[in-house]
Amino acid sequence: MQSPHFLFGDELPYEDVDPGIKRQILGHNDELLLVKAVFEADAVGAQHEHYHSQVTYIESGVFDVTIDGVTKRQKAGDSYFIPPISDMALSVSRLGFCWICFHQSEKIFSKIIKREQPMKSNFRWVIVGLVALATVINYIDRGALGFLWPEISNDLGLTKTDYAIIINVFTFAYAFGQTLFGKIFDIIGTRLGFVLSIVVWSAATMLHAFANSLASFAVFRGLLGLSEAGNWPGATKANAEWFPINERALAQGIFNSGAAIGGIVSAPIIGILFVFLGSWQATFLAIGALGFLWLVPWLILYKSEPESHPWLSAEEREYILTGQKNTETKTEASYAPGAVEMLKRRESWGVIMASFFIDPIWWLFVGWLPLYLSETYGFGVVEIAQYAAIPYIGAMFGAWFGGLLAQNRIRSGWSVNKVRKFVITLGGVIMLVSLLMTIKAATPLIAVLLMAAILFGFQTSVGNIQTLPSDFYDGKSVGTLAGYAGTAAKLAVVGLNFLIPVITVNSYAPAFAIGAALAILSVLSVWVLCTRIEPLSPPAQ
Repeated sequence: MQSPHFLFGDELPYEDVDPGIKRQILGHNDELLLVKAVFEADAVGAQHEHYHSQVTYIESGVFDVTIDGVTKRQKAGDSYFIPPISDMALSVSRLGFCWICFHQSEKIFSKIIKREQPMKSNFRWVIVGLVALATVINYIDRGALGFLWPEISNDLGLTKTDYAIIINVFTFAYAFGQTLFGKIFDIIGTRLGFVLSIVVWSAATMLHAFANSLASFAVFRGLLGLSEAGNWPGATKANAEWFPINERALAQGIFNSGAAIGGIVSAPIIGILFVFLGSWQATFLAIGALGFLWLVPWLILYKSEPESHPWLSAEEREYILTGQKNTETKTEASYAPGAVEMLKRRESWGVIMASFFIDPIWWLFVGWLPLYLSETYGFGVVEIAQYAAIPYIGAMFGAWFGGLLAQNRIRSGWSVNKVRKFVITLGGVIMLVSLLMTIKAATPLIAVLLMAAILFGFQTSVGNIQTLPSDFYDGKSVGTLAGYAGTAAKLAVVGLNFLIPVITVNSYAPAFAIGAALAILSVLSVWVLCTRIEPLSPPAQ
């Protein structure tokens, strides 16, 4: 991130910082900042901490400066130095030169006190909130087929094998769409990438209302899978652009909680719509309209990336842009390899394989939980809606827990490498134990509570796995690697979907046992292939 090579003072805007104070940013990159600040008479600079080293030269005027409780009066020709704070939450070290100018009378006295000041805006959380909301809609749309299947199968005479075919068409398309949209997002950007993805998937959802055979369901489901795939690489890219490293796992957790919340609310929403509208066709039309409504706030709020977004405060922009460095190496991910070079790195394969092994665990429940409850306990649409939301409550809390835990450990001084591996492993252990216990679940309530623990562990791990592309590479390549990982993950899900009807003839115990093995393999992929989780450099020539 840097300004153009040539800048002209009469063309650069001033920003209002505090009453009577404005500043003009004269040039910057990730290591250097030059600012001109103008104080009116009797203006007082806000109390704040410095996230970077600062040297200030006084061009004119007189003012008082307080640094760490010591106050000195300074005048034109004087200067002062402020070192960066040592708090790990703000551990980014950045060299800055500020040029402070006073153009009023010599009676001017201004105070600049080194103390923590909350940022004037938290707009980045609005962005991740919108992405999470899109994910909620994403899961309502994709979950409708499973909840409505008893009615659909009765109307059209479709079988369990037909269901497996339909969801595998979705999953194949979803797998291809991950790679496709990963590249699309890197080319056209986050804003337009999400518009393209959600318009197509919302239209595809509405087309389900007109399906009348296995073939038509498969076609519309394939279109849905292709377009919904954009949500994941898009979210990963938005995370890398809008959040410093210490907040990325939490941001990813908030995004992932959208999937969990979608799972929670989809059951009652679909159940209510089905009862109110009276048919599965009308239900598909209603839920498909939600995506088009989402576009309104997205297009209004997401005007550009953080470097140029007009609604970001200067403090928040600086916080985002200066927080891109690894806390251990003090370096920022700036390596943006092409596809071929990226796939030569073992770290890339660590991300891909971890996703390949962990993702089927999630989809085991997304795709098959309604049928599990129907076949094992004889549940209908209403009963499925009552029970199916419980596992997703665990997933929601797991997404938040994994993000908050990672953020807390980084702020306490742990390296990114240690934090990612610890949180991913913890989630893997939770999944392993809970999956094995689910095999012996005696009642539907015990079963869904154990599933809640499984999805808690899944979300604890996966949020940190999904941040790995931005830990290794520059944002220009993040979408591409996230897309490759997503494609590999969905191909694994396809294999599982073909296997489930075969191994669950008598019970779902074999499926849970396979899930336990996958949890172990996902954790091992990170430990074995991602030797050090830190920004990578181009290979030596």
